Amino acid sequence: MDFSLTEEHIMIRDAARDFAQTELLPGVIERDNAQTFPDELVRKMGALGFMGIMVDPKYGGSGMDAISYVLIMEELSKIDASASVMVSVNNSLVCYGLEAYGSEAQKQKYLTKLATGESIGAFCLSEPEAGSDATSQKTTAIDKGDHYVINGTKNWITNGGRSDVYLVIAQTDRDKGHKGINAFIVEKGTPGFDIGPKEDKLGIRGSDTHTLQFNDVKVPKENRIGEDGFGFKFAMKTLSGGRIGIAAQALGIAAGAYELALKYSKERKAFGTEICNHQAIAFKLADMYTEIEAARMLVMKAAWDKDQGNNYDMSSAMAKLYASKVAMEQTVEAVQIHGGNGFVKEYHVERMMRDAKITQIYEGTSEIQKIVISRGVIKG
Repeated sequence: MDFSLTEEHIMIRDAARDFAQTELLPGVIERDNAQTFPDELVRKMGALGFMGIMVDPKYGGSGMDAISYVLIMEELSKIDASASVMVSVNNSLVCYGLEAYGSEAQKQKYLTKLATGESIGAFCLSEPEAGSDATSQKTTAIDKGDHYVINGTKNWITNGGRSDVYLVIAQTDRDKGHKGINAFIVEKGTPGFDIGPKEDKLGIRGSDTHTLQFNDVKVPKENRIGEDGFGFKFAMKTLSGGRIGIAAQALGIAAGAYELALKYSKERKAFGTEICNHQAIAFKLADMYTEIEAARMLVMKAAWDKDQGNNYDMSSAMAKLYASKVAMEQTVEAVQIHGGNGFVKEYHVERMMRDAKITQIYEGTSEIQKIVISRGVIKG
């Protein structure tokens, strides 16, 4: 058992850290206020290989492992969780889904551009009446012979406005239940495909989240992913990997807030000394550091399981459950350590506290993670 990072992993982590500090930190508060994220920064992340981290180089990807992915996600999330969620969705849900389950023609047409950041992808599962209960898909895809016709609504779609490629989960045969669900590749600009207004969110405000409408959208048969009825399994398998990305995002948010709190505690003075010298603050820092390290171990274990070819359903669920809890709790503590300054935007920690909450909700709520874990425990 070796807990040390390889030289390559250290180089990857440091490259992501440098990018986050030099490119993402300037303007992060303004982007949060304006709910924007410049295309230029997306292109820069693509140029560094961050948009196709684990994709085979023959499809334009970086060919890195899941450990590298976690390291990059943590460093980006320490500074800007809006940037990291774009990276996570494009990597974990879209690129992985296409590379693992798409046809060679689909990979050549779509994956090669997604992996370089030339195109951006979105994963469309959630609906107004199908969030945690993903089997209750109301969006339909009717088989018309050489094509499908899609009708329905998808909501809370990350990258919803800026994407070029959308992986859409839809019901093709309601009588078959979850075995009648399929996954489709839908291109932006397809007639009948409309993008609703951007959501005004609590956190990750730089990322664009939209409701999508499908009105008699014709999708060619070759854009179905996998065999008929594979859609639900596709979504569940893809989300298991996605949870590693969001766990790493939560870890990064917590670690970033902790680093700011530690720095502040060494500069701020009260009662004649730096506040880190007061036991009330010192013990908070000790607890924060311990909780974050524990979360890091769970996240790394999930990534290691994926790299080793092990089943990572439980380890990714545990990592996301715990890391998101730590992110929420420790960002609150970071605000508390900053006192009144923590309540204003200039010191960043209030944004991190707002960003942390979504990690307990998207790509499977904490309650859903407990269902996954409990089923694994009981089955043995």
